[in-house]
Amino acid sequence: MSENISKKNFSVRTKMLLLLLIALSAFAVIASAISYNIYLDSSIEKHKQLALGVANLVADSIDPDKVDEYLEKGYDAAGYNATKMRLYKVRDSSPDIKYVYVYKILEDGCHVVFDLDTPEMSGQDPGFVEEFSDTFEPFLPTLLSGGEIDPIISDDSYGWLLTIYVPVKNFSGVTQCYAAVDVSMDELRTQSRDYLKKLAGIFSIILIMILLGGFHFVNRNILSPINKIAHSAEDFAFKNEETFEKNLEQIRNLDIRTGDEIENLYLAFVKMTEDTVKYIDDVEKKNKTISQMQDALIITLADLVESRDENTGQHIKKTAEYVRIILKEMKRKGVYSDQLTDKFITDVYRSAPLHDIGKIAVPDSILNKPGKLTKEEFDIMKTHTTAGGRILSSIIEMVPDSHYLYEAKNLATYHHERWDGKGYPTGLSEENIPLSARIMAVADVFDALVSKRSYKEGFPLDKAMNIILEERGTHFDPKLVDIFLAAREEVFEVAKKFSDTTNTTISSE
Repeated sequence: MSENISKKNFSVRTKMLLLLLIALSAFAVIASAISYNIYLDSSIEKHKQLALGVANLVADSIDPDKVDEYLEKGYDAAGYNATKMRLYKVRDSSPDIKYVYVYKILEDGCHVVFDLDTPEMSGQDPGFVEEFSDTFEPFLPTLLSGGEIDPIISDDSYGWLLTIYVPVKNFSGVTQCYAAVDVSMDELRTQSRDYLKKLAGIFSIILIMILLGGFHFVNRNILSPINKIAHSAEDFAFKNEETFEKNLEQIRNLDIRTGDEIENLYLAFVKMTEDTVKYIDDVEKKNKTISQMQDALIITLADLVESRDENTGQHIKKTAEYVRIILKEMKRKGVYSDQLTDKFITDVYRSAPLHDIGKIAVPDSILNKPGKLTKEEFDIMKTHTTAGGRILSSIIEMVPDSHYLYEAKNLATYHHERWDGKGYPTGLSEENIPLSARIMAVADVFDALVSKRSYKEGFPLDKAMNIILEERGTHFDPKLVDIFLAAREEVFEVAKKFSDTTNTTISSE
């Protein structure tokens, strides 16, 4: 029990610390996201300023009135090579500048005016026409009209780039071409990751410090008082009634004074314990009385039915004992252990006397006929199974909490079913027959074999046991037959004991 208490306390601690951890983690994630976005926006803005400055220098280096000549004559145009050298110097002014090029935007594509070589690739010759990329589709109307566009950020095969287009205009204000600069932001990606790592490290340290402080606070001000109450409850809950008063005094002596909800909980617990001490004794007495009344009613009801049958003697008591022996041996050997719970064992044993309750619906002339029944009479006799099921179903509807009656219904309805499916009333077979009914089938037939009736003498115990064995796998569940044979000595003792009380001779071969 103390282990269970510890688990509960740890669960409370875990929940409170988990709540604190979630809150702090959420704060850390939100704060990191905000900080990262501010850092990223600031860095991108710096790259924009760099790209814009370089693009303006490129634009200033180009004579707009010579653009058409550059496109037509290329390298042979006067001043083309000198201008291109200036553009190289501008590009090399910053390691972040990746591409510098000058395009004239026309309907059929981007006409190359200048395209500087890079270590990775050679630039296109003047006059070459580049197709429009998907990235620039939204900006084409503005570019074709010579207007200005906002910086473009793209991440493709060329890398993470920030592109600036600056119009190169003549004295009349007409755009002749665009000076374009691509600034690489790959380094920004690495810097951003490093920044996130630093943030994570800082917040981890802060988180650990707060959690340690929170752990100490929770342990001292919440869990310790609750633990005292819990351990006192453990002693109270699992001691007999003679120790209740002593345990109650121990709970009062805790004297928890925290001045908060914990103290209110303690005072309520003391009051509840005082009331419980008074209540438990009364409940136990009533439960015991109810259980005794139920058992007495079962026996009385079964006796009333049995008293109508002049042939059965103490059948219900003997079969109940045989059922008890089978259940005990099954548990010892682990047979059908998945079904053989303590509750199942108790329910089956308690309800065993009701297995023939349906005989109350069978006429006396058939029930007590001294000779062999005719087919028509036997058909009527067989209805005691379904009649028993109906009777118990009615009782279950009136007393739904009497769960053992569900097994009584199984016993009454199916104890004449056979393992091979040739039984009655429904012809169930093998494990489709409820386990309790398969157990009762063995007990019921064995008692019928060894008991004396007005129309027959009882079989010797050994012969009756051999008949049970012969019916293994046909009439009876093979596993239960093996169990019954294994407990034969105890079975014989019960049979002889009831024989002595009824002055009936039981013999063994």
